[in-house]
Amino acid sequence: MTSPPFALVRKKDYGNVEAAEYIEWFKPFASAFKRVLKDRGSLVIDIGGVWNRGYPTRNLYHFKLLIMLCEEFGFHLAQDFYWWNPSKLPTPAEWVTVRRVRVKDAINTVWWLSKTPWPKASNRRVLQPYSDSMKELLVKGYRAKKRPSGHDISKKFSVDNGAAIPPNLIATPNTESNSFYLRYCEEKGLKPHPARFPADLPEYFIRMLTDTGDLVVDPFAGSCVTGEVCERLSRHWTCIELIEEYCEAALGRFKRDPQGASRSTSKPDDPSNSYKIPRPGLFWNGTEDIPLSEDGGQKRSTSQ
Repeated sequence: MTSPPFALVRKKDYGNVEAAEYIEWFKPFASAFKRVLKDRGSLVIDIGGVWNRGYPTRNLYHFKLLIMLCEEFGFHLAQDFYWWNPSKLPTPAEWVTVRRVRVKDAINTVWWLSKTPWPKASNRRVLQPYSDSMKELLVKGYRAKKRPSGHDISKKFSVDNGAAIPPNLIATPNTESNSFYLRYCEEKGLKPHPARFPADLPEYFIRMLTDTGDLVVDPFAGSCVTGEVCERLSRHWTCIELIEEYCEAALGRFKRDPQGASRSTSKPDDPSNSYKIPRPGLFWNGTEDIPLSEDGGQKRSTSQ
C-alpha cells in the first residue's frame, strides 16, 4: 500500500522525476514488488495525474505505469479505483480559475494490482450505509423485472443485507490541519511531509485485502500514515522513507495510543460523513449566449 512521488511539473523536497523518465525510474521498484509479494497478496498504488507543462492537456504517465506493470511485469489489474477529494482546491489555477477552460482536478487514480488473478479480498469489510432511496425501496418493496438494459433484477435485490456494496469511487477529503502529527512536528521543530494521504484511504484497502497479522509494506512511506493504520488494525507493517526528517516526524504518530489515532467520533450513517456531487445540469437554464473562445483559451482573457 503506497503512494509514490508523482511526476509533478514542480519539483518537491521529497524528490520526483519528470513524466518522461517516470516509467524507467519505477521499473526497479516494480521488480522488487513482484519478487516479495505473495501469490494472494495485492499491490495498491495511489498515483495522481499531471498536466503537460504549459498546456491544458493531461499527461498519460500514470496510465503508462499501469500498462507497464501489467504487460512487462505480469501484474494483474484487479480493479481501478478513483479517490475523489471533495476538499481539493480548484487547480490547476491557470486553466481552471484564470482561463476557465478546464474543471478542477479532484481525483487520484488508485491501481489495485495483484500477482495472480486471485488475490484474497472481501468487500464485506468495506460496506457502506444504504442510501435514502435504497432504504425507501426496502420499505415499499420492489417488483422484480428485466430492465431495458437487459439486466434481470431478481427478488434478491430487495433483501435487506444491512449495508451496501461500495463503488470504486472513494470519497474522502484530505483536510488535516490540526492533527496530533502536525502538532508533534510543530513542537519538535520538524517539517511535516507535504504530501500525506488521509488515513481512510490506506485503511480501506488494508481492511479489504489483508487479515489480522498480515504484513503491509509502504515503500514510499512519507509520514507513515500506513504504519499508523496498520498499528490500529493489528497488522504487521514496514514503512520505508529516505528522508530522515520525515522519519523523525513520523514517530509522532506512535507517541500516543494508536487506537485513538485519526478516527472520527461521528456515527457511520451521519450525513456529514457523506459527500455528494450535484447533477451536471443543476445550473443549466436555457441556452448559453456567451460564445466559446475560438482559440480554446490559448490567449488569456482580460475578464474572468
